[in-house]
Amino acid sequence: MTQSPLPPLSVDIVSDVMCPWCIIGWLKFEKVMAHFAGRLDFRVQWHPFELNPDMPPEGEDAASHVMRKYGITAEQSRANSGKMAGVAAELGFAFNRGPDFRMRNSFDAHRLLSWAGALEEPEQAKATGVQTALKLALFRAHFSDNRDVSDHDVLADVAASVGLDAARARAILASDEFGEIVRVEETYWADQNITGVPAFILGGRMLVPGAQDPEVFIRVIERKVLADAA
Repeated sequence: MTQSPLPPLSVDIVSDVMCPWCIIGWLKFEKVMAHFAGRLDFRVQWHPFELNPDMPPEGEDAASHVMRKYGITAEQSRANSGKMAGVAAELGFAFNRGPDFRMRNSFDAHRLLSWAGALEEPEQAKATGVQTALKLALFRAHFSDNRDVSDHDVLADVAASVGLDAARARAILASDEFGEIVRVEETYWADQNITGVPAFILGGRMLVPGAQDPEVFIRVIERKVLADAA
């Protein structure tokens, strides 16, 4: 007897590579997927959001940026960074934010992510898919390795590290390809009242904002997905 396929659950994640809570939110969500292993087939797709769309090519010192943007002191900025680093470390991710750590323009990274997403058939859009692999590699490059993920050479190298064609990545970056797609998606999610990230949309209708603990997602899925399917 052949097993019935698992019921699919679409997971649309609106996110920015520059967002530390986005990687934390994903690492928490991995625990959710493990909890439902054998019960649900998660179909993950990442969507663009720019925290700082006007960020200049040279970037900005991260500490100064956070202090200016949120009107906080240096001490508060250090405390917030330490808190995030501690949460990430507990989830197995290293934030290595040295004194030269900078915020970067993420538009070109989003263009590559759109390209990677377009390479996948809907049934391949999973946590193991190439778009997710690229997203996680970009998070590591920025937060763990302190690489400039607005630099085209860095972006092509990161794309190659997850099995994508580096030459094709360079050609995309040297052109305007996928730029309009990114802009259209950003407008769409803004029209859906997504004003902060991460934002998880489950099954195309259930919004779970922020880097919630796994229990929050599990409760939503059990009550709104599995109960409806029963």
